[in-house]
Amino acid sequence: MKTLVIIPAYNEELNICNVVRDIKENAEYVDYIIVNDGSTDGTLEIIKKENFNHIDCIQNLGLFGAIQLGLKYALENDYDIAIQFDGDGQHKAIHLKDLINEIENGSDIAIGSRFLKKKKPFTLRMIGSRLISFAILLTTFKKITDPTSGMRAYNRKTIIEYASDINNPPEPDTLVYMLLKNKKIKEVQVDMDERQFGETIFNLKSSIKYMTRMFVSIIFIQPFRKRKGVK
Repeated sequence: MKTLVIIPAYNEELNICNVVRDIKENAEYVDYIIVNDGSTDGTLEIIKKENFNHIDCIQNLGLFGAIQLGLKYALENDYDIAIQFDGDGQHKAIHLKDLINEIENGSDIAIGSRFLKKKKPFTLRMIGSRLISFAILLTTFKKITDPTSGMRAYNRKTIIEYASDINNPPEPDTLVYMLLKNKKIKEVQVDMDERQFGETIFNLKSSIKYMTRMFVSIIFIQPFRKRKGVK
């Protein structure tokens, strides 16, 4: 199947070359597109110098806005599978084949989970992840071990849904919406590295705010959304 790897990148000048190199060396028969999300450092200059495939946003759209833009690109260019892949070097391209295999085997969404076969640590950030997992279980009776994973693959129909609806960003809470539409979501075990260079966009305050927003959306919004179909 024709596959596109979408790499959202905001101020990743120290990581982006390694990310693209990893994909080229460890993932066969996939294309990639970098979505430069209004970076203010030298990310765009490096992308142009290295002649990397990219889309340049004139302003910062935020992580999921950048991913949606990449999904629109995938839709317009007739890709069968689209995969989110972080631009900070934490994801490993050796796992892309496992996500692709899961989609080819009939899943609508495949999530690269750090905790499918490994125990989730009791860190402050993982407490938030546990709460989101619990909320998803409560509303759908389905267990997602790593709902905040940014490594996900989508089939064609799901690409259409995420790309066509600005109110349906590919975030943890919309997994509930997809599950309630009887979408088949599977997880595969992956390993992820720690960020080597640069700073994450999520500090303690923003992480708490984000997790709270996700929890409220999962419990009080997603179960009551009108479920539209894609033919």
